[in-house]
Amino acid sequence: MDDDLDEALGAVGPRLRALRRQRATTLAELSATTGISVSTLSRLESGARRPTLELLLPLAKAHGVTLDELVGAPPTGDPRIHLRPVTRHGMTMLPLTRRAGGIQAYKLVIPASSHRRVPDPQTHEGYEWLYVLNGRLRLVLGAQDLVLSPGEAAEFDTRVPHWFGAADPEPVEFLSLFGTQGERAHLRARPRATPPPPGQGDPD
Repeated sequence: MDDDLDEALGAVGPRLRALRRQRATTLAELSATTGISVSTLSRLESGARRPTLELLLPLAKAHGVTLDELVGAPPTGDPRIHLRPVTRHGMTMLPLTRRAGGIQAYKLVIPASSHRRVPDPQTHEGYEWLYVLNGRLRLVLGAQDLVLSPGEAAEFDTRVPHWFGAADPEPVEFLSLFGTQGERAHLRARPRATPPPPGQGDPD
């Protein structure tokens, strides 16, 4: 399994370089789009920097590909919908959308072992909305240290330092909607009121 993961990670750099060159994009232009430094982008493409989820998400968006296509993970699950889970830092992520633009949806599973880890908050361009399905999610967001239970949701600007982990010695599953800066999940709390028929409104 580790050999397969190392092989998949090793293929990311050449794939990133090929995508950038196909689009005739310079490292400086890609840096301006993603917020990732030119030196980090160069190290990713050469294989000197190990790719992380925080780096791959904005790069997939910038190149107009899904994350599973960028990583080239082997297909699993139902072949009719081509589920391709990707594991990073012990966190398994399953893409739920395949279109390149707009908000991307993912299901994430974090193992129980992560509740012992020391938080390492990261930042990147974008906006994220979370919904906890099972277990309890620890969310470190800036100066806040929060615990979300099943049925609870959170949304935040990903330029704020953030980190996810299991709050208890049990795994946690949650949904994530990720969009570029300014794209948010819009929730309707109640049905839109139906206007009264003409002539039956409030009296003047």
